[in-house]
Amino acid sequence: ALSDDLMQAYLELSCYPEVPSVLNGLKDRGFRCVVLSNGSPEMLGAAVKNSGLQDVFDAVISIDSIGIYKPDPRVYQMAVDQLGVSSSEISFQSSNAWDAAGAGAFGFKVAWINRFGQQPERLGVVADAELKDLAALPELL
Repeated sequence: ALSDDLMQAYLELSCYPEVPSVLNGLKDRGFRCVVLSNGSPEMLGAAVKNSGLQDVFDAVISIDSIGIYKPDPRVYQMAVDQLGVSSSEISFQSSNAWDAAGAGAFGFKVAWINRFGQQPERLGVVADAELKDLAALPELL
């Protein structure tokens, strides 16, 4: 079935070419790298494994434990609670404008990764930065 094919594709996602070097560089600078996703733990585990970035991420946080989806503020609060920092200390990157807006409204510093030149959504919150990929992220931090 198409839904099975789609779910299988999610399990086999690979990352964009600049991602490993950027994340490893941030890790070397002392940043903690975390995934905060609406995905299931199984999907996220497979995606992280297939990306080859298992050693980069300090945590992979799924909404499964609370059953609420981003952009609900309680999801972003999960990251604050798990990391033990304030919202203003978290730099949040997303390719989804709605997710970037939700994280910004919560108080995270946000970079919207706009790889395909999409028009910004009118959601009342603007990202702190708009990047075409992750390569420029280290300069912002």
